[in-house]
Amino acid sequence: MNYKRSYCPLTATPFKRNPSYAEIAPDRQLQYHIRCFWGTEQPFVQTAGDNASTIVIPDTCADIIYNIDYTDNTVSGGFCGVNDHSFYAHGSRKAGHLVSTFAIRFYAWAAYAFAEDSLKSTLNGYSEVGSRFEWLDKMLRPRLLELKTLQEKASYAEKLLMMRAQNPKENEIVENTVNNILMHKGSLAVSNLAKESFVSSRQLERLFHEYIGITPKKLSNLIRYQFLWKDILFEPDFNILSAVHKYGYTDQAHLLHEFKRYHSMDIRGAKILAYRDVANIQEIRA
Repeated sequence: MNYKRSYCPLTATPFKRNPSYAEIAPDRQLQYHIRCFWGTEQPFVQTAGDNASTIVIPDTCADIIYNIDYTDNTVSGGFCGVNDHSFYAHGSRKAGHLVSTFAIRFYAWAAYAFAEDSLKSTLNGYSEVGSRFEWLDKMLRPRLLELKTLQEKASYAEKLLMMRAQNPKENEIVENTVNNILMHKGSLAVSNLAKESFVSSRQLERLFHEYIGITPKKLSNLIRYQFLWKDILFEPDFNILSAVHKYGYTDQAHLLHEFKRYHSMDIRGAKILAYRDVANIQEIRA
């Protein structure tokens, strides 16, 4: 069974949908590679308040992000590698300018399929799109000023990516190991992952650095955290002790410490922030 198709990592504010942030699901052919296209639905006039900071948690994804300024007639873009800690992103666009954002959110293990270079040293990094996705940047960036809506941008980017997806660069050992990590919800030791892929732990780490930019252990921990975060939000009777057993944490303190390390706040605070965009929430239970 391919567990990658059912894995759906969440942001810190997974219910957030408004004109300044919307998501579009990719075509079925790209669903294994791309979590979503996201950005602003329409160009809007930037105000000082629109530059407020937002928290970004480790979502086991890597993003190509373009900021389009129609007033200055410029498009700036960057590739954000996988993050293993949360941080606050601050807007830097000019007040009074007509702007929009367009981004492609790849699953951590799938960005390499479209890249022209290794993803080594991309963990927590930000670089020019062209440094690893020159082919895509050359075809997509010039069109972003004329494509106004998020749907128009996503449809064009999707066509480019679908052509590339016909012959993606993939590694069978990495693919099978990621699937194994997801099947065990991040609780399997690296030695066991390596054994099941018939390679040494050191060789597996080298492959993960090349194709994902992160170690198998760190990716496993982040995937476990994402499964935990989903349970916290969607299980009405979420129980910490049950989660400790379910995901192989040492004890309750271990679970709480790791969650706060990745999320930068405790479970109650995380739920309050996540549900802030949902109407008629009567009670948020920690």
